Amino acid sequence: MPETSRRGLLFGTAAVSAGAFLTACTSNEPKAADAARGGGAAAGTEPGKHVTIGFAGPQADHGWLNAINENAASRAAKYSDVTLEATEGSNDTAAQIGQVKTLINKKVDVLVVLPADGKALTQVGLEAMRAGIPVVNLDRIFASPQAYRCWVGGDNYGMGLNAGTYIGERLKNKADAKVVELAGIDNLELTRQRSQGFADALKNYPDIELVARQAAEFTVESGQAKTAQLLQAQKRIDALWNHDDDQGVGALRAIQQAGRDEFLMVGGAGSRSAMDAIKADDGVLKATVLYPPTMAASAIDLARALAQGRGVGGLAELEIPTSLTLYSAVVTKENVDQYLPTGFN
Repeated sequence: MPETSRRGLLFGTAAVSAGAFLTACTSNEPKAADAARGGGAAAGTEPGKHVTIGFAGPQADHGWLNAINENAASRAAKYSDVTLEATEGSNDTAAQIGQVKTLINKKVDVLVVLPADGKALTQVGLEAMRAGIPVVNLDRIFASPQAYRCWVGGDNYGMGLNAGTYIGERLKNKADAKVVELAGIDNLELTRQRSQGFADALKNYPDIELVARQAAEFTVESGQAKTAQLLQAQKRIDALWNHDDDQGVGALRAIQQAGRDEFLMVGGAGSRSAMDAIKADDGVLKATVLYPPTMAASAIDLARALAQGRGVGGLAELEIPTSLTLYSAVVTKENVDQYLPTGFN
């Protein structure tokens, strides 16, 4: 999305999530917030043809990944016409390939797969598609578009762009502003995309300087250690952007231990603890940029629509789209109540 479009949306009340969009447009679908709250299906709608959705998700060793599995399961449970065949989450590529093959052999109607490694699981995605089982590829993309019918995921570049724009707007009248970045795992493409978006946003604010960057590992421990290093090296900063709210728990510990409060902090992904801190407004954390785990609920919506031969209402197209990128909204004290139901533990 062009930068001007993103900045125009950034400070609005809320961007519409993929799940909310589908809810507004198709029949027999739960409301978007209901997926997070555990609410029921919309009243006055009739179920369609019964479908079995195979779901191969990640090992729940991180708050966001656990939320992916929970969103998929809770969304499917709201539909009387859906049976969910879920595998045991795995970050082992060989094990996940075997799990997907088992779902193919069970002849499920449609597959939803968040691959441990998109490139490594491309072949099994192709196998499913060739067997006539459409694949909804969730988040980590397969290496070939032939391996999936639809991709649903977050906007990593947009996370960085919107975080940088929020910080830029807060600091644009401050002379010689200094910013630091606590990134994720540097060998992941998503980390590079987030950092690129952040750097591009800061180019619009020439008086703001990115003075230091540390890559952490998406864990509480790494967040604490790397933030301590940043704070020790930088005696004054005006803002810190942290890519991931799980490692942000450690970052906040390091900040408290250092007794530093002269700067604002922006998180990433949208954990419940981050949103609670933003709402309390009694510390440095002032915002978080979403990477919504509700994408898994939206993937279930799309999988059901595929298996039942539905399109997406509100569009002229008869078929569901090939890709759907969720918007990275900025959650602040002003709009946090809207997003609290989607916050993950």
